[in-house]
Amino acid sequence: MTDRGEDAFEKLVSLLNYPMFVVTTRADGVAAGCLVGFASQTSIHPPRFLVGLSRKNHTFRVAGDATHLAVHVFDHDHLGIVELFGSQTGDKTNKFDRCSWHSGPAGVPILDDAAAWFVGEILERFSLGDHVGHLLAPVDGQPPRELESWVSFGDVRHLEPGHEA
Repeated sequence: MTDRGEDAFEKLVSLLNYPMFVVTTRADGVAAGCLVGFASQTSIHPPRFLVGLSRKNHTFRVAGDATHLAVHVFDHDHLGIVELFGSQTGDKTNKFDRCSWHSGPAGVPILDDAAAWFVGEILERFSLGDHVGHLLAPVDGQPPRELESWVSFGDVRHLEPGHEA
């Protein structure tokens, strides 16, 4: 891609207001979680969801040995939890000591303040550049009770991430 193409692309995507997700996992007794902006439904039948984890992220390293990921959405009343998982690194901070959670399907940490969540089995992993895609098949979850205003990129744009992307 040319410099002009990269510049145009960066200006375009900086205007988008993607939903933000907190993704958690557990492997070998280690719990991890991070804020994720690269995620999307990829199929209806069968249901599939794609989560991109940064190669530099503690959660990525734990997820390499995990079988499942939990994907959480939050309303604005719980922005503090989203900021915790987006601004701290699991290399230095046990984020789970700072929030309420319980063990969910496949032993994956479920954040109690999430407005909705699902756990997905990791079917495939593949390179997406500086991120690795994790293709999930949903196995369990908790839908939202009502239509809410979800946390999006515009709400967390100011955060200094625990790791560079």
